[in-house]
Amino acid sequence: MDTQKLEPTVPSHIAIIMDGNRRWAKQHNLDSTAGHKQAITRMEELIEEAAKQGISHITFWAWSTKNWKRSRDFVDGIIALFRENLHPDGIFAKALSKGAELQLIGSMEGFSNDIQVKVTQFLKQKPKETTIHVNLAVGYEGRDEIARAIKKIIEDGVTADQIDQSLIDNYLDTKGQPAVDFVIRTGGEKRTSGYLIWQAADAELYFTDTFMPDFGAQELTKALEDYSHRERRLGGDSKRY
Repeated sequence: MDTQKLEPTVPSHIAIIMDGNRRWAKQHNLDSTAGHKQAITRMEELIEEAAKQGISHITFWAWSTKNWKRSRDFVDGIIALFRENLHPDGIFAKALSKGAELQLIGSMEGFSNDIQVKVTQFLKQKPKETTIHVNLAVGYEGRDEIARAIKKIIEDGVTADQIDQSLIDNYLDTKGQPAVDFVIRTGGEKRTSGYLIWQAADAELYFTDTFMPDFGAQELTKALEDYSHRERRLGGDSKRY
């Protein structure tokens, strides 16, 4: 799909809440995991388009800690889909081939050992030329991330007078990455559900009724165009993008 590079500047870091997969599947009379499979296809498209638009970081919320509470059949289907995408023609390999540097944020706890080993192997691989940094939020929830950061701070013996925002940044899963500028949620819900609470504190929000399996390059361009016309004050004078 041909899209033109947008002006003015696009955000450095966008974060997508991938919602509406099951409703999309139901709408198309498909198995409940079919929507997630189509969403993965869209991820590949979005990674390529985001890199083309000059975005340096993109984060996908692929699996929440709360998702483990869903039906056993559904969870098993998602795990099977995850394993399928660890093959040479899966999303991990395809993203690497497009120049994406991959990072997992959250926790792989709950996934089988073979999946954890293969994911670790993929994360160790680096593209020949990095075009974009891709975070996959798996087993993720914002409050859990902050709780884990606090535990690590305590374990490291950090004293109260040493703690500031910069130090906390360095204990989060996204250490060293730019703050999130733009949060996109597909599927019609208008909340962030604890997604990147710290990193997206000053982010612009964009809610669309489009389900994730239908959210491709064209929809991303539309969202970025909306972002480009917003004024961001961030406590100071307005700044238009």
